[in-house]
Amino acid sequence: MSRPPDLNPVADSGLPFETTLLVRDRCLCLHVQRAARALGRRFDLALRPHGLTNGQFSVLMSLNRPEPPSMGPVASLLAMDRTTLTAALKPLERRGLVQVTPDLNDARSRILKLTAKGRKLLAEALPVWKKTHDDIDREIPGIDPEGLRKALRALS
Repeated sequence: MSRPPDLNPVADSGLPFETTLLVRDRCLCLHVQRAARALGRRFDLALRPHGLTNGQFSVLMSLNRPEPPSMGPVASLLAMDRTTLTAALKPLERRGLVQVTPDLNDARSRILKLTAKGRKLLAEALPVWKKTHDDIDREIPGIDPEGLRKALRALS
């Protein structure tokens, strides 16, 4: 005779529901991911009038340097692999906000340059980014926002 399927596999595994609640309440990864999604949606909404997502704003800002960077330092700053960065750059390049060219010193490498149009858009979007950050800093209950940023940098 075959055994009937388990009706409650969690209970049968020896993991009580209280464990689920403990993980829900304590898991830093879960809370940081939830907060990141909420922040991302908020910045997406704020930057939408400028035709940017929060990710695109970050990519453009990462290119705002005295000398155009190669892919490696930008990918590292944004905690992306090069393939993901390449995909993120494509729509910005099509819009004329970014120029991607071969590195004259290393044909395998690419140089990423913010165009004049990209700089202009970034400058227009910056006050919105700043206001949104100022609003969020005021809304975080009982936390020093700079201390939070410092702690998050330590984790990364």
